[in-house]
Amino acid sequence: MNTDINFPNLHIYLEHVGKSVNIFGFEIAYYGIIIAVGMLLAVALIMYLAKKSGINEDFCMDVCIYGILFGVIGARIYYVVFAWDIYKDNLLGIFNLREGGLAIYGGVLAGMVSCIVLCKKKGVFFYRLADCVVPGVLVGQIVGRWGNFFNREVFGQYTDSLFAMELPINAIRSMEDVTREMLDHARVVDGVTYIQVHPTFLYESLWNLGILIFLLLYFGRKKFDGELFCYYMFFYGVGRFVIEGVRTDQLKLWNTGIPVSQALAVVLMVVSAGIYLWLMKSNKKK
Repeated sequence: MNTDINFPNLHIYLEHVGKSVNIFGFEIAYYGIIIAVGMLLAVALIMYLAKKSGINEDFCMDVCIYGILFGVIGARIYYVVFAWDIYKDNLLGIFNLREGGLAIYGGVLAGMVSCIVLCKKKGVFFYRLADCVVPGVLVGQIVGRWGNFFNREVFGQYTDSLFAMELPINAIRSMEDVTREMLDHARVVDGVTYIQVHPTFLYESLWNLGILIFLLLYFGRKKFDGELFCYYMFFYGVGRFVIEGVRTDQLKLWNTGIPVSQALAVVLMVVSAGIYLWLMKSNKKK
């Protein structure tokens, strides 16, 4: 199987990009390694920001541990629920994370719920902690998206734009993500068929990087607790709505044809605006 990944308009040609590495006889997927690295970096940033905000470090570590645990479970459940046709005849496949299948929305929602419960239990103001957590979440998303790169997944329709990415058709995760337009523009080199697509994983990674830079620069200037949390939800929702429209592996709301991630993006934007106005009003009263 050919494992090259190319960006022809950027003149970047990557040869032999594998999906895993062999360590002492064990095959370890790059997807898992990248997710783990993203989590470690996220925890480091969250702990740093929490310390600056005067939040107890032990409590913050508990939040990180439970957030990661329930986040991974939530991300998998979300994906399986909206991609049930893939797993209904192979229930054991639900537990195979090596091939991908973690939906960030599910992870964020489950992690948020666990955070709210812990804050309620310990008497910590959730929105104060949330402002420290969302930059870390963004780091996890920025790094984690590159797991999709190694898995040859989360890409968009055919394009010949600057960032167009070429993938060998026999190396992608699922043929269901390949459209007629991709096949019409496919090219064959030395017997290998390449499709050219939008690298939507890259778009989202760069968009999240922009949000992260903004939040970190604004962290010391925020006017009230929860402000950064609202900015994260709103701007992430905006980016996800646009990028999701390009992807070919969309999870759909049952029997509607509506991309569930776009629907949730709209909900995120509306809810974040509402929380922002409520927190701003509450802060003025104080």
